[in-house]
Amino acid sequence: TQQKWKSSVSTQAKMPPCDFVPEKYKSYPYERMQKIREQNIVPSLRMYYKKPLLLHQGHMQWLFDYEGRRYLDLFAGIVTVSVGHCHPKVTKATQKQLARLWHTTNIYMHPSIHEYAEKLTSLLPDPLKVVYLTNSGSEANDLAMFMARLHTRNFDIISLRGAYHGGSPYTLGLTSLGPYKHGVANGFGCTTTMLPDVFRGPWGGSHCRDSPVQTVRKCSCPQGVCHAKDQYIEQFKDTLNTSVPKTVAGFIAEPIQGVNGAVQYPRNFLKEAYQLIRERGGICIADEVQTGFGRTGSHFWGFQTHDVVPDMVTLAKGIGNGFPMAAVVTTKEIADSLAQNLHFNTFGGSPLACVVGAAVLDAIEEDGLQKNSEDVGTYMLLELAKLRDKFEIVGDVRGKGLMIGVEMVTDKDSRCPLPAEEVGQIWEDCKDMGVLIGRGGLYNQTLRIKPPMCITKKDVDFAVEVFHTALQRYMERAA
Repeated sequence: TQQKWKSSVSTQAKMPPCDFVPEKYKSYPYERMQKIREQNIVPSLRMYYKKPLLLHQGHMQWLFDYEGRRYLDLFAGIVTVSVGHCHPKVTKATQKQLARLWHTTNIYMHPSIHEYAEKLTSLLPDPLKVVYLTNSGSEANDLAMFMARLHTRNFDIISLRGAYHGGSPYTLGLTSLGPYKHGVANGFGCTTTMLPDVFRGPWGGSHCRDSPVQTVRKCSCPQGVCHAKDQYIEQFKDTLNTSVPKTVAGFIAEPIQGVNGAVQYPRNFLKEAYQLIRERGGICIADEVQTGFGRTGSHFWGFQTHDVVPDMVTLAKGIGNGFPMAAVVTTKEIADSLAQNLHFNTFGGSPLACVVGAAVLDAIEEDGLQKNSEDVGTYMLLELAKLRDKFEIVGDVRGKGLMIGVEMVTDKDSRCPLPAEEVGQIWEDCKDMGVLIGRGGLYNQTLRIKPPMCITKKDVDFAVEVFHTALQRYMERAA
C-alpha cells in the first residue's frame, strides 16, 4: 500500500515494504480523543510528541496511526513488545485460552501456570527455580525488596544512581532519577551509590564496556586491568562503610540501565559488587525487566553478560509481549521465607497470562530472536557509531543486542548534555519521517532504541538514514 505521508521533512530514506494492510480506523475523531485526554485521563500520563500519535493497529515491528500512516517502532511500547506487535503465535494462543478459562486465581490448580513455571525456570540457572508471578515490574521489584528483607532479616537495600526500579511507594526508594521523585516520604532503608557510568562518570575509557562500541574517552589501562572498575568499586565500598549498617538486605541493579539511557558498567563491576554484598549478608537482585528474554543477544538474561548468578531475578515488560505480567524468580530458601505468613496476588499467574508467557517463550525460540537481537543489534550499533564519528553532537553510542542508547551532547569534549528541546527536534523529525524512538537519561538527552526483537537489517538501514537526515537538519538549523 502506498504511504500517505504528509511529512514536513524530506528524506531519501525508503521505508522497507510491508504487505500487511491495517483495518480502517472507525473510532472517534482525533480532536475528540484529545478532549477526552484532557478531561478524563490523569495529566501525569504525559504523551510523546508535540502532536501526539493516535495509534490504531500494530503488526510485528510496525505501527499504524488512525490515518493509515505506518511507523517503524524502535521503542516497542517501552521495551515491552519483545516478539512483535500482535505476533500470530501469541495472538492465537491467547484467543484459544480466552474461550477456555480466564481466571480462577491460584487457590486452584490450572494447567498453564504449572506448564509456564516449568518452562520459564528451565531457562534460568540453578538455584533460580521458584517463581512468583505478578502483574507489573514495579510489583515484582516491590516483592523482591520485601522477600530480601524477610529472608535476611536485614533492612537496607542499595541501588545505583540513575536506576529505575518502579514507581510504587516502596520501589520509588530504589528508583534514582529526579524526575520520578515526588515530595512524599519514600525510600526508608534505601541507599543509592555512585553509578559506574564510563561515559558520563568520573572514570571510564575505551575498553570498559561489554559492547561492540566503546566510549570515545581514552584509556591508559594495560591489558586485563580496568582502573575505572577499580575506582567505582572503591566508591561502592565507601557507601557500604558509611551509609548502611554492617549487614544489609540486598543490592539491586539492572544489567544495563534502561530509563537512564542504556548505561553500561565496566566489565566485572557487578561481579565484585555482588561479592561485597554477599559478605555483608545481603542478597543480589537482577532487574531484568528490560534486558531479559534474549534482548542483549549474546545471552538470554542480562546478568549472564556479567558472569554472575543473582539470588533473585525480576522480570516484566518483554515477558508478555505487551500483556500485563511480571515475575520474581528466586531460590527455594528465599521463597520459603515468604511462606511463613499469607502472601497473595489475585491476578498473578492467571491462566491467560501464563498461556501468553509460554507463547512468547516459544516465539523467541522458534523465530530465533536472541540471535536476531545479536546480529541486527550489533549491525545497528556499528552503523550508529559511524554517525557518532561524523557528528559532534552524538556523544556516545552504547549497548548490546537490541538495547541501545545514543547520548546527545553539545560537544564531545565537555560531554555536556544537549538541551532536551534540541534533542526533541531531532526526535520529532525522526517521527515525521516514520521512525519512533524512545527518550531517557537524567536530562532527557539520550535516545533509547529498544525495538521488537524481530526487526531486520533493512529496517536498521532505513532508521539510521532517517536519523542521519534528522542530524543534518539539526546542523542546518544550528548554522
